[in-house]
Amino acid sequence: MKGRRRKYWRANLRLVGSCLVVWFTVSFGCGILLVDFFNQFQVGGYKLGFWFAQQGSIFTFLVLIFWYAIRMNALDRQYGVRED
Repeated sequence: MKGRRRKYWRANLRLVGSCLVVWFTVSFGCGILLVDFFNQFQVGGYKLGFWFAQQGSIFTFLVLIFWYAIRMNALDRQYGVRED
């Protein structure tokens, strides 16, 4: 039983870590580090680098929330800790 809980916790941490990496990459990488490159392109009249910094990271965060919830439900079912 203890090994199963440890595997569940590792899977949970791996999921959280991957979400944080994606969010960091989009918000910091695309919105700050690569802003000059992305500013060559436009989205809706705004430079893409500005869009990533202002809106893209927020939209990415919202998508990650839903993805996290779906993946956690799958993990809960897989390890038998689902709440009903």
